[in-house]
Amino acid sequence: MKRPQTGQRKTKVATTSKADGVKAPRSTPKSNVSITFRHVDPTDALRTYAERKFGRIAKHFKRDCETYLILAVDKHRQSGEVTLKSGKLEFAAREETKDLYSVIDLLAEKAAKQLQNHLEKSSTRRVRTASTGAIMTAIEES
Repeated sequence: MKRPQTGQRKTKVATTSKADGVKAPRSTPKSNVSITFRHVDPTDALRTYAERKFGRIAKHFKRDCETYLILAVDKHRQSGEVTLKSGKLEFAAREETKDLYSVIDLLAEKAAKQLQNHLEKSSTRRVRTASTGAIMTAIEES
């Protein structure tokens, strides 16, 4: 095995283990965004803006993410609803303002906040206690 020359680093690829013991590179989760326009003409600018905003949120999920976005216009009121689904997780948000771009921004913020709260809860539940061996050696040393 060759050693890296001075100034070079080895890079490791994140892997996930499979049942047969073979490791495959871990891929980033995909985001499938479906957008429904109600009482408004669909524009490519709105569609790409929404896909970009909710694509950033999807990278925090461990599995592929389905995003359902509904944008509606009623007289002078623009509203939006979003539902994010990934495995057993499901987040929903609803927002209403005077601009569809700000609706998308606010929905993305709400969904990101919900996801952040969920991830904080799950990480605090995983706090491990010391093993029995570590406790016994601490008792013996004192």
